[in-house]
Amino acid sequence: MTSQRPGGTVKLGRHEIARIGYGAMQLEHVEAEAAATVLHRAVELGINHLDTASFYGHTTVNQHIRAALHPYPDDLVIVSKVGARRVDAPVPLALAQRPEDLREQVHLDLTSLGLEQVPVVNLRRADQGPGLIAEADQVAPLDDQLAELIALRNEGLIGAIGLSNVSTEQLRQALPADLVCVQNAYSVIDRSSEEQLALCATNGIAWIPYFPLGSAFDRIPSPTEHPIVQEIATQTGATPAAVCLAWILAHDDHTALIPGTRSVDHLEDNLRAADVHLNPEALAKLDAL
Repeated sequence: MTSQRPGGTVKLGRHEIARIGYGAMQLEHVEAEAAATVLHRAVELGINHLDTASFYGHTTVNQHIRAALHPYPDDLVIVSKVGARRVDAPVPLALAQRPEDLREQVHLDLTSLGLEQVPVVNLRRADQGPGLIAEADQVAPLDDQLAELIALRNEGLIGAIGLSNVSTEQLRQALPADLVCVQNAYSVIDRSSEEQLALCATNGIAWIPYFPLGSAFDRIPSPTEHPIVQEIATQTGATPAAVCLAWILAHDDHTALIPGTRSVDHLEDNLRAADVHLNPEALAKLDAL
């Protein structure tokens, strides 16, 4: 076990987390033993921030985390996400945006993870892509959702509240709820959320981008294929993925990463981003993308 946190640390509410954490979504597609191997290695390498959700499988990923790591280390911060549910259908995900749906998902997390309190719960809004867009009875006012999450926090069932996939206006609207993090799509070639990042930095809120390396599922291009990224990777002796992740860490010190993988080798490669030094010339080239 190492006490060193990959990439240093950042505040996530009252918690101090590694700036490179682990997004567990891909563990939905592996057996329990393989999942345990990756999770144990992540903790050994100093990762103390795991990102999951009850709708990653029918609580499959949560069950993998519990089987591998429970009883949990005192410093492990498990972060979940609400706003969707798993269904047995050609499209296996459905929205679950109503306040009562959010409460049900928190209870699913508590049961499947074996927790008395989920340390942080992110509300994934569905007003815009990527992913499903809310329609009909799934169009829920943000204030109603936040009121339910605040009630869950007051009851001690969740420790803190975050947001995901939100606009600047929604982020401003939610600030009185005492947010600890925001998860939006963001990468070295996608700065559309730069305004939200600045607002988070001003308010001491952790910025945790998703799709920092693109997404085949949502047809979001990968910055690893950009010629400038590949040029800098060659110059630094790092992989293009590590360069992209290192840029995010260097760009603002309120950021934390949750790259996901089902492979120990890939996990270790992602952590090498912490050791990539981007000189001023490289940073300037990446900033200009």
